[in-house]
Amino acid sequence: MMQRPAIIFIKRLTIGFFLFLTITFLLKYLWLSNQPNFLADRRENKSDFPPLVMKDGDPYIRALMRTISASESNVAQPYRVIYGGKKFSDLSRHPDLCVTIIWGPNRGNCSTAAGRYQFISSTWEEMAKRYHPNPPGMLFWQPYSFEAQYQDAVVHAWLSDRYYWKTDISTLLRQGKLNKVLRLLSGTWTSLGYGIETNSMSRHLPKIYQQLLQEEIRSAATSSSQNADLALIEYFPKKLDKGTVEKALRSLDFPLVIMPAIISDLPSNSIWFSARVNIDDVKLVAETLINAGVKIKAIRPFAEDRAFSDLLIRVGADPQMEERSSLTLAQVRQTSEFTR
Repeated sequence: MMQRPAIIFIKRLTIGFFLFLTITFLLKYLWLSNQPNFLADRRENKSDFPPLVMKDGDPYIRALMRTISASESNVAQPYRVIYGGKKFSDLSRHPDLCVTIIWGPNRGNCSTAAGRYQFISSTWEEMAKRYHPNPPGMLFWQPYSFEAQYQDAVVHAWLSDRYYWKTDISTLLRQGKLNKVLRLLSGTWTSLGYGIETNSMSRHLPKIYQQLLQEEIRSAATSSSQNADLALIEYFPKKLDKGTVEKALRSLDFPLVIMPAIISDLPSNSIWFSARVNIDDVKLVAETLINAGVKIKAIRPFAEDRAFSDLLIRVGADPQMEERSSLTLAQVRQTSEFTR
């Protein structure tokens, strides 16, 4: 028969275990309730991921910035949010409010994270000294403005600094190495999927990035073209193209967007185009490539809803076309309509 002290010990152990579970659950509930109300804030905004206030910049870096904020500050007004989800109003400086962390590996500490990119105050001071486009100058006692455009400008310059990161992030993104970039940045932004504080958005970031990249590329192409009816060329460079395709495309007057290659083991062999593209523009692109020695084997419209723009010409590789004969200049010129 079990002795009474042993029974009391087991009872106390059981009660203690359930108390631990209860306290843990309550702490997690309190932490979650203090986070930004993602779904509610999204409903208040027309876009799931608000555009940047900054108007210029590299579309690949801009898409990355919006991806970072999708995980770090996914609310309708991300420039004014502090850690925990509360808002602040004074953007003349970093708010530097230390909010207690009640969940996760840093529980018990406090965080001054604020703004769209959740800068802690010390990191903001360091990076603002390096990259802020409007420093206080000789007035050393004046803070660096935390206005939205300056949050964007500092982060864009920081991510573009090859010497700081010891690599060219924009080039990695153009090569389709997003996961490598997210891993690189996870020491700074810990919710990007490779850090210590992943969240419900972390696993969706690659898909989110691709969506935002398309938006940023389309916006960049639209703003760079004075002719609203001018087609945009999208090209996926490959080593097998030996630079020939890109050189030929850059000789044309169309805005050109370079995208990470999806199929890298075949040379470019196909052209796709969307609904509003003038057939003569399609022929001009095809003829330019053929004259440069590129073996184009298919020219056809996109399948329905496959293009992000109705004024898009895409140059890439299609494995299904590899066994076809290459089109000749005469064939391209004599064709009145390209079909699927």
